[in-house]
Amino acid sequence: MQIRPATEKDIDQVWKIFSEVIKTGDTYVFDPNTPKADLKRHWFAEYMNTFVAEQDEKILGTYIMKPNQIGLGNHIANASYMIHPDAQGQGLGKKLCEHSIEFARQSGFLAIQFNIVVSANKGAIKLWEKYGFNIIGTTPNAFRHQTLGLVDTYIMYKPL
Repeated sequence: MQIRPATEKDIDQVWKIFSEVIKTGDTYVFDPNTPKADLKRHWFAEYMNTFVAEQDEKILGTYIMKPNQIGLGNHIANASYMIHPDAQGQGLGKKLCEHSIEFARQSGFLAIQFNIVVSANKGAIKLWEKYGFNIIGTTPNAFRHQTLGLVDTYIMYKPL
């Protein structure tokens, strides 16, 4: 398996992952009915670095990294990760996390911040904590979970 920068030719496979992940309405703020035409601005915008994890020419996961804020806040990175449902539970999240931390360091970011981690997403929270991210804030009832209703979200932070 290799993690590499995404290219235009990856859009269809990334869309398959993106659409599968958001359709459940339980981990991302994207509307489950987000059209493919919106993928470029959500996952391939010019100000983002988009990566894919590929094995045997099949993309199994993807992540983006970008400055968390513009201007005077651009020294803190923000990242989002998605793994194809068929590839979950195989350690891919760990590999993407490790790659993103190293990429952030090499890019000169001083920290990584996740602005909205759904509190019900226990697996992701456990993984981020394993890699040194801490919950630094809670936003009550900030996410409309498709099965649980309103749930809290966390801000998670890792200094680099």
